[in-house]
Amino acid sequence: MTISEPTVISSRDNPLLKELRKLAQDPGAYRKLGRIWLEGDHLCRAAMARAVRPAMAVFSESFWAMSRFEWAEAAEVADKTVIVADALLAGVSGLESPAPMGFVLHLPMRPDLIPDAPTVVLDRLQDAGNVGSILRSAGAFGFTQIVALKGTAALWAPKVLRAGMGAHFGLQLIEGVEADVLDALTVPMIATSSHQGDWLHRAELPYPCAWLMGHEGQGVSVALEARAGHRIRIAQPGGEESLNVAAAAAICLHASAASVET
Repeated sequence: MTISEPTVISSRDNPLLKELRKLAQDPGAYRKLGRIWLEGDHLCRAAMARAVRPAMAVFSESFWAMSRFEWAEAAEVADKTVIVADALLAGVSGLESPAPMGFVLHLPMRPDLIPDAPTVVLDRLQDAGNVGSILRSAGAFGFTQIVALKGTAALWAPKVLRAGMGAHFGLQLIEGVEADVLDALTVPMIATSSHQGDWLHRAELPYPCAWLMGHEGQGVSVALEARAGHRIRIAQPGGEESLNVAAAAAICLHASAASVET
């Protein structure tokens, strides 16, 4: 395989580095710039595994010198390959331990909602780690569509990407929409609750369905809960008042997947 000659960047004031810093450190920058920054080999490998073609493959000088043949395929399919001085690429990152490589991707167009897809609806979730963890659970348990209502953490933000561990690339992601978009869903909606509804371990769960996961403190909004045909709560014999929303989502989505298998 022939690797085209990469572009070398050695100036701190290079416009590309300024853009990468914004993408790496500003959760909403991808919406303005139309591009996404994937930092680190795990996320980049996950993208490649889903046949995602990078607009740009970016490597530190020392990493490229050691790993250029390992990443030859990425360099070949990318529109552009860029080599950056180690210290400059480290300055781009928002991480305590910056990664020596990353991809720039074009922001995907918002897909149309699939009415009958197994779906997770995120209602004003604020914590990026929770959002990314829920995406990871959705991918693991066969829920292929995510609908993030307005007020939810940005789905393609760096922290959400890291917490998602590559799940983004196997999901239909619809974000920044009002609740009326859910009118198009033909699957039954299930609202999670900490104090009312059927016990999850005893319930007959419909499938496919749409699980409604609410704000960390306030839960599912009253208006959104009114759309649900089912309400579910999780038994907590240990006595805690409520579960972290990402943990609750994992339990509920697993229960749905298990109900299909049995």
